[in-house]
Amino acid sequence: MKVLQIKGGKELSGEIVISGAKNSAVALIPAAILADEPIKILNVPQISDIDALSDSLKYLGASVTRTGETFIIDPKSLINKPIPENISNKLRASYYFMGALLGKYKEVDMFFPGGCAIGSRPINLHLKGFEALGAKIEEKGNRYHIYAKELKGTNIYLDFASVGATINIMLAATRAKGKTIIDNAAKEPEIVNIAIFLNNMGAKIKGAGTSTITIIGVDHLKGCFHEVIPDRIEAGTYVILGALVGNKLKISNLIPEHIEALLSKLKEAGVEMEIGDDHIIISKPNKYKSISIVTQIYPGFPTDLQQPITPLLTQCPSASITENIFENRFMHIKAFNKLGGKIKINGKKAIFKGPCQLKGTKIEATDLRAGAAMVLAGLIAKDITIITNIEHILRGYEGIVEKLINVGAKIEVREI
Repeated sequence: MKVLQIKGGKELSGEIVISGAKNSAVALIPAAILADEPIKILNVPQISDIDALSDSLKYLGASVTRTGETFIIDPKSLINKPIPENISNKLRASYYFMGALLGKYKEVDMFFPGGCAIGSRPINLHLKGFEALGAKIEEKGNRYHIYAKELKGTNIYLDFASVGATINIMLAATRAKGKTIIDNAAKEPEIVNIAIFLNNMGAKIKGAGTSTITIIGVDHLKGCFHEVIPDRIEAGTYVILGALVGNKLKISNLIPEHIEALLSKLKEAGVEMEIGDDHIIISKPNKYKSISIVTQIYPGFPTDLQQPITPLLTQCPSASITENIFENRFMHIKAFNKLGGKIKINGKKAIFKGPCQLKGTKIEATDLRAGAAMVLAGLIAKDITIITNIEHILRGYEGIVEKLINVGAKIEVREI
């Protein structure tokens, strides 16, 4: 079994370069099959989630050439066949094959996707959108058969501004007949990145990044090349790291506007930083101020940074965080109390009493962002922290061990 071993207490300095956005790349890769010609995608992070999507494409018969962070996908030989459970359950983002295959072939057969156990995350909004476009859905256990003679544009209102549903409906509608309007659409930067990608292929999409997206269906999508935007959650995680143990730690290749909610909270906590066009230089303050955080849909404080900011909250005189997006995203709190935190959970709210001196021990990563939080905790804790179940971490953070070592962290992967 592989574990992460961390010796905490070291001040970190130097530069961490942010990779391409996981949450963008995992949608761009399935979206590529909508084209009738080869697609080239740049700045793709080298993480296990991308490996799983690559395996899915190869299973479907597409040609995939990967050189470093460059992906070339040729969908000409793709065969629309049922996607088995052992492939779809590798990651949540497998569900983007639903929208892409339905859009191109008007039929998809696959099992319910996997992913981190942070909540129910139902796909009812995705299915509701597909039905509005004219698709019929047959559900047998956790297997879905979705098909239509023809997809027709329509008006779709999302009860919740879901990122996944917005993207999946956008994929299906791109090759539907007529005009589709998605109201109460999610506004995340990843959606804008995917809309630009589809438009480069010949789609007609307007309004991405606003609450109303309009799609005029087209019959053909051509090949193109496209670059994945920087990962705002990875950027936020390392900015929090700088606020914990940084000495002029530089986080580069990021878009500061994408993490404004986080930066605002860090300033409120007493953290000073220098913000450039594509970088942030950040150091640990002498002491932290008390803060309260509420997770919200973009551009509010992201749920994906709720767990990574937990180590910083343990260092504040008092703090709280209210989780409004996922009902099961406090699974990491038990491990933090084991490390020496003083955290109580009251429904959707975690209440912190501090500051606390964390002390290294053996803990388990329960999901991707919880694992990242535990890495940050290990870097401020006394003595040695050992994290198990590290596959969660490696599936979402490219080269995390190497990046941390390069700025002075004492961290290594060990086999036990």
